[in-house]
Amino acid sequence: MSAFLNISRRNVCSDCIVPKSKDAYRSRWRSIRVMYFTMFLSSVGFTIVITSIWPFLERIDSSADASFLGWVVAAYSLGQMVASPLFGLWSNHRPCREPLVCSIFINVSANLYYAYVYLPPSERKYHMLMARAFVGFGAGNVAVVRSYVAGATSLKERTGAMANMSACQALGFILGPAMQAVLSLIGETGWHLDVMYLQLNMYTSPALLAAFFGVVNMLLVTLVLREHHVDDHGRQIRAINYVSEERVEVPSDDDGDIDQLAVVTSNVLFFVILFIFAVFETISTPLSMDMFAWTRKDAVLYNGVILACIGFESILVFLAVKVISQKIGDRLVLLGGLIVIFCGFFILLPWGNHYPKIQWAGMYILLLQTGKGTTPQAMAPISNSTVEPTGCPAEQTWCLYTPAVHLAQYITSDVLIGVGYPACNVMSYTLYSKILGPKPQGVYMGWLTASGSCARTLGPVFVSHTYTLLGPRWAFSLICGMVLAAILLLAFTYRRLIAFSVRHGRIQE
Repeated sequence: MSAFLNISRRNVCSDCIVPKSKDAYRSRWRSIRVMYFTMFLSSVGFTIVITSIWPFLERIDSSADASFLGWVVAAYSLGQMVASPLFGLWSNHRPCREPLVCSIFINVSANLYYAYVYLPPSERKYHMLMARAFVGFGAGNVAVVRSYVAGATSLKERTGAMANMSACQALGFILGPAMQAVLSLIGETGWHLDVMYLQLNMYTSPALLAAFFGVVNMLLVTLVLREHHVDDHGRQIRAINYVSEERVEVPSDDDGDIDQLAVVTSNVLFFVILFIFAVFETISTPLSMDMFAWTRKDAVLYNGVILACIGFESILVFLAVKVISQKIGDRLVLLGGLIVIFCGFFILLPWGNHYPKIQWAGMYILLLQTGKGTTPQAMAPISNSTVEPTGCPAEQTWCLYTPAVHLAQYITSDVLIGVGYPACNVMSYTLYSKILGPKPQGVYMGWLTASGSCARTLGPVFVSHTYTLLGPRWAFSLICGMVLAAILLLAFTYRRLIAFSVRHGRIQE
């Protein structure tokens, strides 16, 4: 935890701070680090149970199928989408500590609810659905976190602070599944704590650990967090929802209107960025199993390693972005990131004359080897055997005429998307916070978070249907078209995506 509270101060502009009190300066950055930790825990809360949801759901309710699993996974994003504007509005008119403590308490309660979903005598799958929705609702505090960091940093500090926050979020996405993997050593049986009616096993322990982290987070928010607000020059100003004797009254620069076209454009770009990454996460496992004839175990292992590598790659990109954006500007970094993502998905398009292995062909060879023939009567025993068929399912008719994606294409695409996505992610809401200016940003950040949550909900649904029915050529072509449209949108509105203070002539770009 201390690692997150001691993130480097190199991005702080010391001569931008009112020289009245070094204590105020330290308090401001201490509070920002608490927000880093809050963002880290938000991503951990999402990923720490994600790999065990399906086996846990099968274990507690045999009536649940794969389609219901989709709703359980989407429930988190739907809850976050509903909560983000509400918590953002709350933080605009009251100290941000209030919505933060409330949201974290909801998150802790929801994780405890998840750990006890096996207790109801029936309809347990709906209890799991509600638990994940409430966990997502509690994660709506991401809007408050982004709003606070935007309001507590100057323009020069903001890109670095947002990059640090994104790095903490990426680290949470890496460590969440790692914690789940370690806790899986407890096994499915685990221990029974009769006094608490609790089954402590590999499915419930991650949720309980997330609840413990939430309690720690509440203590940090309550004991360490102090409300700070600075203008675009870094001068301390008095927030509308907080009074402190440490504040220094300076002339406010919040007069002027916000460019609503730039706001809408930023939300659309953020939606596209989160949408394509949700597509990438969703399609990686079925694509690799179909194209490379990997077993389920191999796909989980290899893709887990690949995603972990991409996570570490993203952290390096977040750190590099802080330096690059100071030299070439936020908009060029965003544009470059979108171009890299476009190249990543374009490379995934199937070409050539090499076709994927078909599952029924593998089954045919297996039948010949076992001497059982290829009659329907012979097919039945094999279908019930322990041999796992691999390759592209014959039920997906596109497998018969669509060229295979090569492993080199897949790895290259992963590397490119691992560079482009984090650059676009941090630049999109860094630009957004600068466009909004010194006015309270809670509601606007809520809408940005909601657009991202909507993208994470719709992306998996889109790609699962398109890929299953039409194949990778159509799926990735449509994604390339979407990214290209985002690049054109950014090009047309490039001059409008500038900081509030620059737009009103108070700071030179």
